[in-house]
Amino acid sequence: MSETTEAIMDAAEERIRQAGYSGFSFREVAADIGVKSSSVHYHFPTKEKLAAAVARRYTDRFLKGVDQRVAEGSDIVTAFRQVFGDALDRDGRMCLCGAMGATSADLADEVRAEVRRFFQLGLERLAKAGLAKDAAVQVIATLEGAMLAANVLDDRSLFESGTAGLV
Repeated sequence: MSETTEAIMDAAEERIRQAGYSGFSFREVAADIGVKSSSVHYHFPTKEKLAAAVARRYTDRFLKGVDQRVAEGSDIVTAFRQVFGDALDRDGRMCLCGAMGATSADLADEVRAEVRRFFQLGLERLAKAGLAKDAAVQVIATLEGAMLAANVLDDRSLFESGTAGLV
């Protein structure tokens, strides 16, 4: 992937996390990285393709972080909690796929499929580690909800207290 492609995806991810899928444009992304809008279109012909690529990259990066935590000795639930917490600390924003998932009915099919992939792979990863389906759903819902509360109320401690029962 080229540096320009990475920069476009970084800027788009930041915009989506700030204002949601509907709240970003190619023109804004181009301005953020100092290129023309046509350059963004060259790399990503449509907004849907760009948002889908951003969601796919986010999912892959997120699950890589979970795998790394598990390899370091964390159990699967703790690994998920740590990676969600890391995202909150690093970005101070919602999970990208959680934010887009909240408006999934408004997403293009291609983007919705990538957001769905985040949740499906997360649930599969938890199930593969031995959690029952209901327990896996509870983990994801608790983490997303605690992240939302921490963001809305601007209080990181709410994530910790809201997810403490998971470990």
